[in-house]
Amino acid sequence: MSFELQLTVALGDPTPPYEQVRRQLAAHIESGRLVAGSRLPPVRQLAADLGLAAGTVARAYRELEEAGLITTGRARGTHVTQGRGRTSFPDDVTRAAAALATAAKGRGVGVEATIEALRSVW
Repeated sequence: MSFELQLTVALGDPTPPYEQVRRQLAAHIESGRLVAGSRLPPVRQLAADLGLAAGTVARAYRELEEAGLITTGRARGTHVTQGRGRTSFPDDVTRAAAALATAAKGRGVGVEATIEALRSVW
């Protein structure tokens, strides 16, 4: 993938691939890892990088645009916007969440199961 964030799609996860992509990008935007003005790869490129159909990535981008997180222009490409008043988390919480997400993905644990694991220790 040609941009700095790593996205993965778990084909065994019951969550549809477009939703997995949407959630991961939204999380990167909301955490500040992708800042306003950051350019996202074109739909076809990201689809090829992830082994998905272009329509799958296009749906994820469309939903992110509807949520006000990105904007797409024909000649300008797709960029992160300011979003709508996103919650800021302390850096240590963001780092811990990123570490949990990385560990869970590495073990093939889906988002919902990871959230349940977090709730179990709350």
